[in-house]
Amino acid sequence: MILLGTYCFTTFPSTTSAYPSLPLGSYFDLHKPLQYSKPSKFTSLVINGHRRICDLFDLHQEQVPYEVAWSWQKEIVRDKRAQIEKEGDCNDTLIILQHPPVYTLRTASTVENLKFDMKNAPFNIYRTFNIYRTERGGELTYHGPGQLVMYPIINLRTHKMDLHWYLRTLEEVVIRVLSSTFSIQASTVEGLTGVWVGNEKLAAVGIRVSSWITYHGLALNVTTDLSPFKWIIPCGIRDRQVGSIKELLVREGVGHGRADLHHLNDASLIHITHKSLLEEFSQAFQLEYSYKSVSSTMLYERK
Repeated sequence: MILLGTYCFTTFPSTTSAYPSLPLGSYFDLHKPLQYSKPSKFTSLVINGHRRICDLFDLHQEQVPYEVAWSWQKEIVRDKRAQIEKEGDCNDTLIILQHPPVYTLRTASTVENLKFDMKNAPFNIYRTFNIYRTERGGELTYHGPGQLVMYPIINLRTHKMDLHWYLRTLEEVVIRVLSSTFSIQASTVEGLTGVWVGNEKLAAVGIRVSSWITYHGLALNVTTDLSPFKWIIPCGIRDRQVGSIKELLVREGVGHGRADLHHLNDASLIHITHKSLLEEFSQAFQLEYSYKSVSSTMLYERK
């Protein structure tokens, strides 16, 4: 079983963004509670007028090693399968965090999407990056500081037993975040997964489903240093680029018309993006959050 505690998770050192920080203004109340009042076009299961409970592990300020989060997800899935077999249902779970620099690819992925030899990697890659083959869908990608990663572990039997619907809903969550928070108009691309702004991919989606329980999830580039993507062909797509929220705001102009974004630095960009992701996710899947905590000792025991 997953052991919960009241201890704070250990904060890992952060990596400096590729873009200079902007001064933090007084506009944003970083402690303002989440609001769930906006109307949503999403539909999901609501029982007797109440939303399903979702256990939320909010580690969005932490850099959790990939292998630790991966092992943790698989243990949660095992526990949920056992609970469903015994009780017929279980709470959903959402983990939100960042990772230290890492490349991941699915087990059957070709190494041709790596622009270096895994057995003889350049020193800066060998020293900095781990590479993991996982059971998720999708192709090769990069995770690192400044990228918010969401791992929903939910029972699709109580939502909709349709993987296409689930993938499109995850994408729509990100599209709504970009629109409502940053006035960035994003979209999907037919035949491809993820969320795009023009020719640039801002969010990658890769999932795994076991007995209709989901794990793995989505990764949204917020203030991410995009240079590690130059060593790979992201998601195996050669004719498109990778972007980030911060890069768009810097390059295209402050907030696409949102003057209140002028004072955002990296930390506050991460914060408001994380708030919006949680809000839109709860709307999409009609969930009510139950905040949980986990100690670093307990979490690392799962590595």
